[in-house]
Amino acid sequence: MPLSCDSHFHVFGPAEQYPYGSDLRYTPPVAPLEDYLSLAHHLGIERMVFVQPSAYGRDNACMLDAMHQIGGRCRGIVDVDENIPDAEIARLNDAGVRGVRINVSPVRTQGASLAAELLPRIEILAARCAEVGWHLDFLLPGWLTNELMGTLRKLKLDFTLAHMGMFLARDGVAQPGFQRLLDLLRHGNGHCWVKLTGVYRMSVAHGFEDATPMVRALIETAPDRIIWGSDYPHLSFADRVGSVQLFNLLGRWAPYEATRRKILVGNPQQLFEFRL
Repeated sequence: MPLSCDSHFHVFGPAEQYPYGSDLRYTPPVAPLEDYLSLAHHLGIERMVFVQPSAYGRDNACMLDAMHQIGGRCRGIVDVDENIPDAEIARLNDAGVRGVRINVSPVRTQGASLAAELLPRIEILAARCAEVGWHLDFLLPGWLTNELMGTLRKLKLDFTLAHMGMFLARDGVAQPGFQRLLDLLRHGNGHCWVKLTGVYRMSVAHGFEDATPMVRALIETAPDRIIWGSDYPHLSFADRVGSVQLFNLLGRWAPYEATRRKILVGNPQQLFEFRL
């Protein structure tokens, strides 16, 4: 489909050129830009949104160098300190950055204080991103997405929830946290966007069948605020899933072409301000 967008993927360069951070959650793969572009061409992807992987911490150099090679048909989501200088925000904006990650390991176990600890970062970044028209990109375990739902509802800027908020598929559409997400999409202020990404992180069923009702509920509830991403190169799941397989799931989740066009073209064009 012309102008289709992959709204969430990562690239990794040579370790000697782009050193990893100290808090590694996984063994970083070999995933250069050239390999991703070959995949994108195969899938018919013409627009793309780089997302800073946790392996690089807040050193966004690998992603920014890759973005420079692509030009105006790409955007980026960085991980930065909330007190980043205004001049650096302006530089990143000129480079195509349109959002900041708030990234908590999806396997983080429930802790009573974590939501409260995140609030200062969320509040500061929300104010600063709003000034330049950026959004916040949340990657959170499902329990934390649920705990932060009241905070998310009050945000005055656009924000995305990666991996569909990370609610486990085995708990189904009726689980309270997922129902709160649907309610936010229905009755919130229109700032919440959901990424159809990383389904293999929430489902272990054959063909991820147990996730299908949840995905369809999201699409039915807010078809104008759903985007798709490959989550390439799938990190520790790479031996179990493939990008083509995941892309083909969208045809099952959204059988009507007009809906897929929104998810792949119109919605990301609006959120990420694509012009090319």
